[in-house]
Amino acid sequence: MKASKNKVTVVIEKTKTGFSAYSEDHAIFTTANTIPELIGNTIEAANLYFEDEKIRINQNDLNFVVDFKQFFQYYKIINAKFLAKKIGMNESLLSQYVQGRKKPSDQQTNKILEGIHQIGRELSEINLIHRN
Repeated sequence: MKASKNKVTVVIEKTKTGFSAYSEDHAIFTTANTIPELIGNTIEAANLYFEDEKIRINQNDLNFVVDFKQFFQYYKIINAKFLAKKIGMNESLLSQYVQGRKKPSDQQTNKILEGIHQIGRELSEINLIHRN
């Protein structure tokens, strides 16, 4: 088996039952309950797709991207204006990503995802006092 020479772009979306991943360029698609499971399923699906060409795919051969418009539609609780301020991004620019008018660069994607992860960590650390 030979290694892939080009990265395969795979779009990740949140679904009601977990996550889905698909390639717009190849007949590669799968679903899973968790992101790690989705990555494994995507590698398996990609290897099945390229099997006849004797190309072996690993995680480094896949370029996972998040559909931000779909992400923010699903997670309506995340306020894009708040997130933009939190990560130091222009609100209008983040709004364009959220509405699907523009696609963020890899650097901007990482900045947005880190901001979302930071908010998640902060929320998970909150302990509220419950009084009877």
